Amino acid sequence: MKPKTFAVDIDGTITENGCGRINLDALSALRHMKNIGHNVIFVTGRSSVEAYLLSIFGGTTRIAVGENGGCITVNTNEHILLGNIQQCQHAFQIIKKEIDNVVEKPVFPRMTEVVLERTFDLNLAKQLVLEKNLDVLLSDSQYAFHINSRGIDKGTGFQEVMKRLSISSDDVIAIGDSATDIPLFKVAKTSIALGNSAEYVKSQATMTVSAKSGDGVIEALDKLASKLSEV
Repeated sequence: MKPKTFAVDIDGTITENGCGRINLDALSALRHMKNIGHNVIFVTGRSSVEAYLLSIFGGTTRIAVGENGGCITVNTNEHILLGNIQQCQHAFQIIKKEIDNVVEKPVFPRMTEVVLERTFDLNLAKQLVLEKNLDVLLSDSQYAFHINSRGIDKGTGFQEVMKRLSISSDDVIAIGDSATDIPLFKVAKTSIALGNSAEYVKSQATMTVSAKSGDGVIEALDKLASKLSEV
């Protein structure tokens, strides 16, 4: 069987209890997929550097898509920037001026996006972006609100990895839990929404599991096991 490539979200997917703690059993199951010949690539709203470090310590494929597709880290000193942080910072200043309680979230430094606390009405901010004709996209990862350059999302970011590694969409299996994972679902033949996903997110996946977060990842891999055991 031809190797598959897993595109896996981090927060809410392989973390547990909403605190950023990795479900070690889920990580072990993903590492097993790597050990038997498949690719396992993290695609996250966190920084690509955090995801790349997780790939090193977790024993998965050493390339990572971060910042909701805005930045790809391919080694310790090489980053592919797809987003424009100046656009995002400009939009942030306008949103902060017009809407109450808009504050940046303390996160690992970003190269292409601005990350905000979930302390304000996101729909109001989206309307402001339209009125001001700002060239950005606002999204909610459930971990934070994100300002990304328009046209940048997890799907576009992962497509760059697919080109780099000559991966076909037929061989991609995407796993996630939030609306920011839907663009990733769209570039994968097989997409899996976890039990903690909203109903709309589940409706966009080709497959759902009942278990939540890391346990859901394990359930998904168990369901796919017969198709993945031989490479």
